[in-house]
Amino acid sequence: MTIAFLINQTHKELSGYTTTYLALTAHRRSHKILYIGLADFAYHDENTVGAHCRVLESSDRVTDHKDLMRILRKKEKKFITSDQIDLLWIRHDPVTDMIARPWASPTALQFAQLMKRQGTWVINDPDQLMQATNKMYLEYFPKEIRPKTLVTRSYEDVVNFLEQQKDKIILKPLTGSGGKNVFMVKKGEKHNLKQTVEVIARDGYLLAQEYLPAAAKGDIRFFLLDGEPVLVDGKYAAISRVQQKGDIRSNIHQGGSAKVARITKKILATISQVSQKLKDDGMYFVGLDIVGNVIMEINVFSPGALIHASKLNNVDFLTYVIAHLEKKFAQRQKAEHELNKTL
Repeated sequence: MTIAFLINQTHKELSGYTTTYLALTAHRRSHKILYIGLADFAYHDENTVGAHCRVLESSDRVTDHKDLMRILRKKEKKFITSDQIDLLWIRHDPVTDMIARPWASPTALQFAQLMKRQGTWVINDPDQLMQATNKMYLEYFPKEIRPKTLVTRSYEDVVNFLEQQKDKIILKPLTGSGGKNVFMVKKGEKHNLKQTVEVIARDGYLLAQEYLPAAAKGDIRFFLLDGEPVLVDGKYAAISRVQQKGDIRSNIHQGGSAKVARITKKILATISQVSQKLKDDGMYFVGLDIVGNVIMEINVFSPGALIHASKLNNVDFLTYVIAHLEKKFAQRQKAEHELNKTL
């Protein structure tokens, strides 16, 4: 296959990213790898949509994930049309360019939609990603598996929401990632609340959620593939993320630590309530953030930590994911062939 990864910018990609390891795994399985930045697309006419790509040929010699990024950065860009790309894998973080390049992510998704219409397989489905560009996507799922939530830019709304809760609430940007601008507010400590709301609302809408006591033990990042849990050798692709002492954030690059996750029947039951819709929405590769038996966030753009799950569980989840892609692509090709025979 020719697999294109849509990322923010090549020079900002890190060798330790999940995307890098997925690309390396695919390359080692003899696939051609393309890296497309958000600003690399081009529309020439209705028949010519493509991107200026950095191309890693299947014949290129790559030793490890660091070598892959080093080689890619040295590559000169080539214009590749959509009909030369088998799979476009959307793996960028919309938040990264929200301030400096607010046009970048929405426009790239429009290009991804055009490529999908021209026959390229695009994951996750760009049509559905348009409605999943922020944390409000979770509100499309059953009420019992998500926390009580408020979305607003009003300080008064936040005060009223806080009063309705037992003890604390969590405030964070509606469009955000990586644990940035996440705050915990207690009922009796409102002296900085107005300033906190102003800081978050400065860049858009604010999301307030009830505080779950189980969050003190961290959360679980759990991976789904085509609506199903990633399960290899009896082990789930998941990690338990535990925050540093004195910090409410469990994100690994914010100082949180990763441990083997204990997956209970209750957690699996919670996941089963969202899996079919995610599959129907074309959300092929997803990371769920779970606290207790509640899903706090659905990560549909660039969920990370799959490499951590592989190392902690001593299981190669990366190869499983790429092999699943290969099988799915073969099924798509067969279905297309059968359809053409009937026309």
